[in-house]
Amino acid sequence: MIAIIDYDAGNIKSVEKALQALGEKAVTTRDRDVILNAQKVILPGVGAFGDAMEKIHKYGLYDVIHQVVEKKTPFLGICLGLQLLFERSEESRGIEGLSILKGAILRIPEKQDLKIPHIGWNSLKYPHAGSLFQGIPEESYVYFVHSYYLKAEEEGIVTATTEYGTLIHASVEKGNVFACQFHPEKSSAVGMHILKNFIDMGREG
Repeated sequence: MIAIIDYDAGNIKSVEKALQALGEKAVTTRDRDVILNAQKVILPGVGAFGDAMEKIHKYGLYDVIHQVVEKKTPFLGICLGLQLLFERSEESRGIEGLSILKGAILRIPEKQDLKIPHIGWNSLKYPHAGSLFQGIPEESYVYFVHSYYLKAEEEGIVTATTEYGTLIHASVEKGNVFACQFHPEKSSAVGMHILKNFIDMGREG
């Protein structure tokens, strides 16, 4: 069973529907025991960094998320869920993220002819091999919706990048922690393949 962490963020139900379409049992919850006993955990969402961290603390999820990571349970952050895994964001100055990974979330720079938020399909490059992208060719297109982007401190954890006015760290992997800035649940067959790769982690055969 996969636990999807519910902290009142947007777009959570679409992740649950995508997992169900893949034949996977998924439950959207903020119940500590359900999350800690799940085989895999996903932190999805869209919204503001500061509001999200406030809700994570309000619902007692900060320690739960850290325990999931410490237990080596496969953990996937999506969009805002990726950003929250890092230390800080220019969107909400002075508010500390989960600090599970090192790096900062920065505002996409204003440039002529570039619309912010960045909404649409972009292709990926793979600076390092990533388990999420097994069987998915480089230059595959995925769907983004964001105004802020990740600059990871450890470049070795970056498994996918894209360009939109700047180099964006689009996906990271470190140990049992995986994260995507884009939305696999909205990225057609490529996105479903990424979710399937996550679902299959640790399974025999």
